[in-house]
Amino acid sequence: MSAQLIDGKKIAEAIRSEIKEEVAVLKARGLVPRLAAVLVGDHPASQVYVRSKGKACEEVDMAHETVLLPADATESELLGVVERLNRQAGVNGILVQLPLPAQINEARIIEAIAPHKDVDCFHPSNVGRMTIGEPRFLPCTPAGVQELLLRSGNDPAGRHTVILGRSNIVGKPLAVMLMQKARGANSTVTVCHTGTVDMARYTRQADIVVAAAGRPEMVRGDMLKPGCVVIDVGINRIADVTRKNGYRLVGDVHFESAREVASAITPVPGGVGPMTIVMLLKNTLNAARQQSGEET
Repeated sequence: MSAQLIDGKKIAEAIRSEIKEEVAVLKARGLVPRLAAVLVGDHPASQVYVRSKGKACEEVDMAHETVLLPADATESELLGVVERLNRQAGVNGILVQLPLPAQINEARIIEAIAPHKDVDCFHPSNVGRMTIGEPRFLPCTPAGVQELLLRSGNDPAGRHTVILGRSNIVGKPLAVMLMQKARGANSTVTVCHTGTVDMARYTRQADIVVAAAGRPEMVRGDMLKPGCVVIDVGINRIADVTRKNGYRLVGDVHFESAREVASAITPVPGGVGPMTIVMLLKNTLNAARQQSGEET
C-alpha cells in the first residue's frame, strides 16, 4: 500500500479562493476585513511567520498592518498597543506573535486581546465557547486539521481518532473539536502524551492519527493500523549534511514507513502548515462579519 497524499497546499488554495470571493462581497458593501499583527523583537522565525500572514491577507484582498516593538519592550508597552488595537474600529482581528520575550507574561497579553478580535482563538473566553460547542472562532491549526480531513474525504465522524500531544495550541483544542456533535466531528477521541505508557498500543487502534507532539519522526509505520489516516502537524529541523543549509524539515511521523501502511497521509512541509494561515484568514473574515452585525 502507498498512501494517498493529502495536499494541504491545494486544499488551502481552494479555501483561499472561497475567502477571496466572500471578501469581495463585503468590500462591495464598504467593509474591508483588516488583520493587525504585533511582533516583539527580531526572532527570525517570527518575522517569517508575520510576513507570510501579511502576504496571505494581500492574496485575498484583506487589509493588514504589522506593529513592530523592540525586543526590550515592556509588558506595559505591549498592553498599550493591544488596547489601542482593541479600540480601533477598522481592525477586525488581532494576533500577537508568540513566543514573547521573557519579561512579558504571555497569558496576560492573550487575556488583554478583545475576545471578538482574538482570531487566534487563544483567549480563555473563546476557548470556553469552543468547549461548550458555541465557538466564536476555531483555533487555526486544529481547524486546518479538521478541514483537511473533511476535504480529503476522511470525515472523522464515527471513527477513532488518536491525538499525540496535549498542547493548548493543537492537542487539547483539537480533541475538544473532534468530540463535538458537529460537522467534521462526532469522533471518539483518545489523547496520548508524555505520560502515556506504550503509545503504540493506542495508535495501532486508531482510524485517524494526528501527530502533534513536537518529536521528530516519532511515529513509524509499525505503530499504525493498516488503512488509517495520518495527519502530521509536526515540523522539526534535523541535521542533514547533504543540504546546503545543513538541515531538513521533517514531521512527527516517519513519512516513508508510514505511507506504506496508511491509506492517506499529509506531507511535511505542504500539509497542515498552509492550512493554519488560511484558517487565520477565515477567522478574520468571520470577525469582520460579526463586528458588522452579520451572522457567520
